[in-house]
Amino acid sequence: MKQSILIILLFSFFSFNSCENVVDCIINVRPVISDKKLAIGGVNQYYSEIISAQIKNEPQDNAYDYYFDVRGEIPDGLEVIIDYRDVFIEGMPTKAGRYTFTVYLDVDPLNEYYYDEYGNQRYDDSLCTDSTSRTYTIAIK
Repeated sequence: MKQSILIILLFSFFSFNSCENVVDCIINVRPVISDKKLAIGGVNQYYSEIISAQIKNEPQDNAYDYYFDVRGEIPDGLEVIIDYRDVFIEGMPTKAGRYTFTVYLDVDPLNEYYYDEYGNQRYDDSLCTDSTSRTYTIAIK
């Protein structure tokens, strides 16, 4: 009896979550942004860092479109360049300080539309969540 209740509770949990594929949620297929401490930079010294993204537990993570948004304080003199799965921060900072910003990521799987038995277009989302964010701090001395 307890096992039946547990199964019902698990089914209910996954039914009301954003996962359409319970197996993918158990495996925890989701986008992640690198968890790293950014290097300390110096005023008028070249600075370069890369923040990368991937789909956790997904060997085909190149088959997704990655959409980044960077919001917050970026030191003057540094440029943010987005290239597919990477966010490059580079340049020569002109002012000392601590700068905090957040990188937001949304992903879309490619070609995941299909038609059901009634001819209706459906979207097969294999991700538990399709977005994430991470906050970083750059210290310039």
